[in-house]
Amino acid sequence: MSDEEKEGQTDVEQFREVLDVVTQQVPGLLRGLRDVLYSKEAAESMADAVGTFYKKLVESGIPKEEALEMARGYMINLREAFRGIKKWIKAGEGMHAHVDDEEEDD
Repeated sequence: MSDEEKEGQTDVEQFREVLDVVTQQVPGLLRGLRDVLYSKEAAESMADAVGTFYKKLVESGIPKEEALEMARGYMINLREAFRGIKKWIKAGEGMHAHVDDEEEDD
């Protein structure tokens, strides 16, 4: 086996190791993130954030109707961010990788 073939085989082995780590570790990390984002505490924190945002707007002189619209926009942005994270988590949970142990002969 030439040095070039050995180097190529080493690259494949390293790639397999990386895929093993990704398929074993990433889904668990994403599930943990999901649990944090969709907990009772996360909902309370989001509500507190929106409420504080509205309150600070009103305290700074923004009319209540405008502050309410701004708080709605803030909530929509948070919701959209969480939707994006949720899609990312679902994609990670379905992550499966397989590298065939047999090399094709050229």
